[in-house]
Amino acid sequence: MGRPVTLCTCQWADIEFEELCALAKKMGYDGIELATWVNGFDLDRAATDDGYISYIKDTLKKNGLICEALAAHIVGQCVGDAPDPRLDNFAPAKLADKPDAIRDWGIATMKKVPLVAKRLGIDVVTGFTGSSIWKYFYSFPQTTAEMVEEGFDEIVRLWSPIMDEFRKHGVKFALEVHPGEIAFDYYSTKKLLEKFKDYPEFGLNFDPSHLLWQGVTPHLFLQDFLAEGRVYHVHMKDAAVTLDGRSGLLGSHIDFGDLHRGWNFRSLGHGQVDFEEIIRVLNAYGYDGPLSVEWEDSGMDRIDGATEAAAFVKKVDFKASDIKFDEAISN
Repeated sequence: MGRPVTLCTCQWADIEFEELCALAKKMGYDGIELATWVNGFDLDRAATDDGYISYIKDTLKKNGLICEALAAHIVGQCVGDAPDPRLDNFAPAKLADKPDAIRDWGIATMKKVPLVAKRLGIDVVTGFTGSSIWKYFYSFPQTTAEMVEEGFDEIVRLWSPIMDEFRKHGVKFALEVHPGEIAFDYYSTKKLLEKFKDYPEFGLNFDPSHLLWQGVTPHLFLQDFLAEGRVYHVHMKDAAVTLDGRSGLLGSHIDFGDLHRGWNFRSLGHGQVDFEEIIRVLNAYGYDGPLSVEWEDSGMDRIDGATEAAAFVKKVDFKASDIKFDEAISN
């Protein structure tokens, strides 16, 4: 058996936990990456109620599923973002139009996540950090080096108390490098990991789809950060760049799925990510954790697509060789 193939539940928020577990199994998944804010999951209850923890574990077991990662993306986004009315969609409704209260909620909630992970026997949490300087990604009006440095240092100040909780509970945080985050490409990731060098608990959730359209070669990114020992989880997600002379990489404020965009997410195997090279890098560095399908494709039925994606990942995954291929011809 290869690496476990799991389903990230972030995009399946409309389906209750028990129903989703049954569906994930039916679609061919070995487990789930459980989002902490959807599917009726109650993070506060999980932090204190042993019976609720047993219910989660029993439901997974009943469906023959594992869970080796929690996802806390939208909670983490509320920690590090600049005030933004869109965060009202992420935080409790009573905090709408209160950016300071939303940040306080995000910090307090993220501190609970490693405790819940530990109670569930999980040692990795994937997520976002947010960024107060994402709006500076194009330097006009002019952005100074000091402004960028302050943005990175602010994330360290906000997240250090959270990472102390991760350390306390022996849980790792895996940042998904992603547009809108403080680390969104190769060099911003290098910079951030250097800032967090005193927190080995802070690492990466590798997702090739967000690198491809930026022109970053996914398997080279993966190789470098695996070599540093900072990749703690892997997403399997595809994308396609379809520049036609009119479209651009910045998207033109056109929604995902629209064929006028210069790039879109695709169901696995329908885009341009070279998954074989990714598997070869994972093999070379001994990664044996989950391959978690984050399914997004606005042009395809999601159940058909996610079912096909599970089979695709199981087919593309292969074990590393335990011998040199030419040993058999020796005397």
